[in-house]
Amino acid sequence: MASDTLALAGLSIIETGHSVSAAYATKLLADLGADVVKVEDPGGQGDETRRIGPFPEDEPHLEKSGLFLYLNANKRGVTLDITKAAGRSIFDRLVRSADVVVYDYPPSVAEELELNHSKLSEFNARVISLSLTPYGETGPYRDLNAYELNTASLAGVPLSLGSADREPLYPANFFGQFQCGLVGALGIMLAVTRRSVSGIGQHIDVSEADTWATFHTGGGIVSWLFSGRRTLRRGQRSPGVGYPFTILPCKDGYFRLLAMTKREWRRALVAMGSPAWGDDPRFQDRLKMNELYADELDALLEPWLMSHTKAELFRICYEHGVPFAPINNVHDVVDGPRMTADEFFIDIDHPEAGTFKYPRPPFTFSQTPWQIRRPAPLLGQHNDEVFGSLPGYSDERDGLATAGII
Repeated sequence: MASDTLALAGLSIIETGHSVSAAYATKLLADLGADVVKVEDPGGQGDETRRIGPFPEDEPHLEKSGLFLYLNANKRGVTLDITKAAGRSIFDRLVRSADVVVYDYPPSVAEELELNHSKLSEFNARVISLSLTPYGETGPYRDLNAYELNTASLAGVPLSLGSADREPLYPANFFGQFQCGLVGALGIMLAVTRRSVSGIGQHIDVSEADTWATFHTGGGIVSWLFSGRRTLRRGQRSPGVGYPFTILPCKDGYFRLLAMTKREWRRALVAMGSPAWGDDPRFQDRLKMNELYADELDALLEPWLMSHTKAELFRICYEHGVPFAPINNVHDVVDGPRMTADEFFIDIDHPEAGTFKYPRPPFTFSQTPWQIRRPAPLLGQHNDEVFGSLPGYSDERDGLATAGII
């Protein structure tokens, strides 16, 4: 497929940052054809995700981080020190012809680097800028540094994870940053759509804490605002629903049991061989079953579950129209029949890291599908290609390299 038939062909993006959120926002757009130029610090270190991994054979290498390789396929990479006047001059020249500038620096750092929208728009009134920060560009926490533990906790997320009789749980690593990047990518497309009417760009302010609060604690916040009810950790149970609403062990892992209707529960009993306890008068009201007898019922289900593998249980449940499902591990996900048939994982060859499987984007387009055009860039790989179009660069190149600007 020619690159000019991709959905976002012709959209020019400059990404400068240091972690996951900015890189994921631009990755989603690069996969659909946007020309993303990733700006990294010179000096041989680059983006911090190059040092995070995972690495093949657990041997750290700046060009072999799985996280970096995944986040930056389809991008061109340059090294540029924008804190120096000569580097900033080059950056400003790139901004003049860019559609979007994306960064994930704290507001105070972004202001020092003159990445704020008012400065960028001096060079290009049509430019759209996206900032991705822990707490947003305004408010009392704007200048605080934070990890995901901080932003998720501020948004109340851990209080909804785990069992009520245990301490709160911490969300998975980088989960908040990936969500933040997803929201940022959506914001860019909405701003691009608006610009097609207005002709001018604008700034998009995305807060990781706000993203957590929207996606994960939004329901709890609404319950508190409208009814004064607090949402508590509920573990594998859920109050106010019918049994089963749980996760239980099986022969080779865990299985998710969820029946939203009485009909589904009756089908599940048939799938189990219609055990006699299914006719017990105590086990006819599913709300009471969940409230009073859940532990007892779990014990009754355990022999059936432990005598089957996840694959066997899934087949039995599918044949009986029961919406129970296996809890897959990573191996199950990568090599399972659904992902394999859907070609969700594809091979990408990288000159340093070699060939590995990568997940494709979480969407498909029938007319303008995504495309792998290049692997993640080597550090500074596209300096001459990107900067070479700028007037006077060829004469400045050696001096810029010697001074550590590129």
